[in-house]
Amino acid sequence: MIDRDRLVDLALRLVSTPSFTGSEEEAARFMLDEFQSMGLETQWQEVEDDRANVFGVWAGVGGGPTLMFNGHLDTSYSGREPWLQNIPGFQPKGFERDGRIYGLGISNMKGAVACYVEAVRALQDAGVRLRGDVLIAAVAGEIEKAQQGDAQGAEFRGYAAGSRYLVVHGGAADMCILGEPTENKLVLAHFGSLWLRLSTHGPFIHTAFTAGRREENSIVKMHRALNAVLEWLPGWEERMSYGDVGGVANVGSIEGGFGWRASRTPHRTDLYLDLRVPPNVPMAAARREALEFARSLDGVDAEVYVTAPGAEIEEGHPLVGALAEAHEEVFGAPAEHDVTRWFSDASVLTRYGIATVNYGTSSGLPDAELGENLAIDGLVKTAEVYARAAMRVCGVA
Repeated sequence: MIDRDRLVDLALRLVSTPSFTGSEEEAARFMLDEFQSMGLETQWQEVEDDRANVFGVWAGVGGGPTLMFNGHLDTSYSGREPWLQNIPGFQPKGFERDGRIYGLGISNMKGAVACYVEAVRALQDAGVRLRGDVLIAAVAGEIEKAQQGDAQGAEFRGYAAGSRYLVVHGGAADMCILGEPTENKLVLAHFGSLWLRLSTHGPFIHTAFTAGRREENSIVKMHRALNAVLEWLPGWEERMSYGDVGGVANVGSIEGGFGWRASRTPHRTDLYLDLRVPPNVPMAAARREALEFARSLDGVDAEVYVTAPGAEIEEGHPLVGALAEAHEEVFGAPAEHDVTRWFSDASVLTRYGIATVNYGTSSGLPDAELGENLAIDGLVKTAEVYARAAMRVCGVA
């Protein structure tokens, strides 16, 4: 049913269309052309300057639920980063080698977007008519990043910015398949994120006048705070577990002083934490616990600047069953279930009543020399699963 060559061609062209967070419009226009070539009803959503969502609707004959395929266009990197410039798989230039596709965004998650399109095209080619609508949404701004301090602007506005706009402006559906790279496991729940900034302060003075005042240095103060954080984190991880899946946290960044002026003491030092929150814990409760700890530290200010909740779906939901049956038909073995600690747009979609399952092909863990990649065979099989699941969910007329 799936046209391998057509799928590979689309994936390569999409990967070769740059779409770093904050600059997704070119890729959205690319998808608009694809949707129109398929005869889909299209809707363009201008999220902000240089950023857009686009979705195409394959209308059903009526009497069935609406299924959304949702995929983000933004990539985690631009390819211009000094540490990535010599790795071809981290460049927005797709290429095929030894049965794999390489290129920036192929696994996260342009390969899935190509699979959505090919799944619908395959059904159209086969003359299948569905009762319910199928909606393919290509969205901006999913990558886990947020504005903070001097890091302002569209390139820092992620965490479901596009899907949040989507659902407010007509992108409604009964359920959704989100093709994040899951190793073809059915992800029935994922954690959310709470980002916490801790700050210490001290005098801004010349080194010549610091004798006897080292304890006032904001970096030295943060050293004490960091020790307290490291003692507290294991308890957070234990309390924030989800079933058999333990919680997790990350000391993500520390900033203080000026390397170009080490002759001055730093007036401020900031420590940034990523605290993962299971989907069954309200964000308000997690925020309260994190701030209560932070406020217990002497001489430390605190701010929560990301609260992105997790998502979950019941194992008995019809979408889970449809995907499980389709997976077993294609792969010849039952699909495994999983709970992940990474974030996805299911966070927003589920809040709008759109039951969502994350299911996609291999994560294509970056090759040390060639970078981001996916196996073509995995893409073909995943597209086949999507097509079969759509028939089960929407109903064949």
